[in-house]
Amino acid sequence: MIITVASGKGGTGKTTVAVNLALSIENARIYDCDVEEPNVHMLLHPTDTTSRTVELPVPVVDKEKCTLCGKCAEFCQFNAIFVGKADVVLYPELCHSCGGCALVCPENAITEVGHPVGQVYFTKSNGISLVFGELNIGEPIATAVIKAVKDDISKEDLNIVDAPPGTACPVIETMRDSDFLILVTEPTPFGLHDLSMAVDVVRELKIPFGVVINKAGIGDNSVKSYCEEQHIPILLEIPFTREIAEYYSKGIPFVKELPEWKERFAEMYHWIVKEVKG
Repeated sequence: MIITVASGKGGTGKTTVAVNLALSIENARIYDCDVEEPNVHMLLHPTDTTSRTVELPVPVVDKEKCTLCGKCAEFCQFNAIFVGKADVVLYPELCHSCGGCALVCPENAITEVGHPVGQVYFTKSNGISLVFGELNIGEPIATAVIKAVKDDISKEDLNIVDAPPGTACPVIETMRDSDFLILVTEPTPFGLHDLSMAVDVVRELKIPFGVVINKAGIGDNSVKSYCEEQHIPILLEIPFTREIAEYYSKGIPFVKELPEWKERFAEMYHWIVKEVKG
């Protein structure tokens, strides 16, 4: 089973929900797909970590064969190749690795080599297997690293996936193949705005979902009213308290110190299992 924790915007507490959920149930594996700013490991504090590099194929040009005809640059919709009067210039950061430039080259002057775009890390902590990715600085395309993180997922296991914030391509790639989505939000008009956008995306993907309200007690009742009108189940409400905030600031998942919350997260998980299995 794959349970993905997402939110319409950053800073709502989705990583807190993902980690505390994973610590509240047995045999969970957790995957941090927020590859531009992974922070699950900052709550789990692993010690021994292995890694592998994620590479994407990018073109290289054999200048002895190239006739500067420009067909590769005409084909590339992302301006990753510029053909001048005397030379060809490549911009690997713009390349989407489609391989089309090599296909259209009449001189077979283009081949591909691996271009490193990020790292995937493998570790264990608190009895939980953790995989997280990290996109290299300056690389604009996160989906390749996200796919590499998800390569380790087996549907036979219980997998908790921490998604990137927002509703763009990296989030869609993370949500893909999920059995259930937990959308984390804050009870404020701003939180409602981003939640409604996330709900629109999730409904297009036709994946069952529910909402966790974090920092309950601040803001207003607009999120609750929206969920009621839209027939969206509210799975859990985490109050806005100094105690929970202090644990987070110290890098401590609060279920470790507040065992009653471990029971609440476990109850939420069992509800999700029933919902998924019907």
